[in-house]
Amino acid sequence: MPRILTIILNYKTADMTLQSAAAALREMAEIEGEIVIIDNASGDGSFEVMQAHVDQENWSRVRVVQSPRNGGFGAGNNVGLQLGFSDGAAPDYYYVLNSDAFPDAGSIAALLNYLEGHPQVGFAGSYIHGPEGDPHLTTFRFPSICSELEGAARFGLISRLLSAKRVPIDVPATTQEVDWLAGASLMMRREVLESIGLFDESFFLYFEETDLCRRAKLAGWPTVFVRESEVTHIGSVSTGMKTWARMPQYWFDSRLHYFTKNHGWLYAVIATKTHVLGGLLWRARRAIQRKPKADPECFLRDLIIHDTQYLMRTRRPVDEPALHPTRPLSES
Repeated sequence: MPRILTIILNYKTADMTLQSAAAALREMAEIEGEIVIIDNASGDGSFEVMQAHVDQENWSRVRVVQSPRNGGFGAGNNVGLQLGFSDGAAPDYYYVLNSDAFPDAGSIAALLNYLEGHPQVGFAGSYIHGPEGDPHLTTFRFPSICSELEGAARFGLISRLLSAKRVPIDVPATTQEVDWLAGASLMMRREVLESIGLFDESFFLYFEETDLCRRAKLAGWPTVFVRESEVTHIGSVSTGMKTWARMPQYWFDSRLHYFTKNHGWLYAVIATKTHVLGGLLWRARRAIQRKPKADPECFLRDLIIHDTQYLMRTRRPVDEPALHPTRPLSES
């Protein structure tokens, strides 16, 4: 029988993380495996609270581990991916679950069954919905120069012409392959990670799943959205994204790292210039048609300043993409 290691990353949300672990433990009742909770250096007593709860509830299949640093989403999950089972064995699958995500009945089994039945598929992710049943958009295409223009311009004609390049994919009604999935509920085949490596820890937050799924696809391992697997998700609890007044520095860092790493310096320059062009078109339309504000405060200015400073500082020949080694699964 295949064995799963479920990884839940906590950052200052101990109570909610324990609820997520309880839901995962319930759904793994008939599945062989363990759960590891990684406290991402919360520094607020989360580790002690969660460890005490696990001991009190006698959750023998659950471990709580303290990460020595908060290196972000990818680095924190890599801690769990490197651990393996408590007996030292390696799992057949890794299941990454957000601390504010709660597997519905049959959700983990649905992902496992899909991957077992489709050995050519590398990653499988769930249909994500809010507490009231509202669908969350978690299915996407890989970002590109064209998608930068489409997303920034918000113009009907441009969006229609570039519809095949648009990053968000409307929530599918059935199971289907996509470029990448948000990592709220994502099951990964061990042999894929052994082949392509783990999350790139250069991403603090955002774009790390995009990069991982892209590396998997290039290696011949597609990502599939499994409609039968449903997970309830609150969203942005640890990051506070819903309350951002301005985009944080690490979002700009991650976006630019994705483009330079995967496509090279020149592509990143063109992508940013294209986004600025689209953003200026949107702002002109806003002024004429009195459209409501859609971007965070100073977004376009922050993007221009950030990318100009970074690209001038790290300029490379246009035919030499930036290389960022990724930690292999076997590295201790």
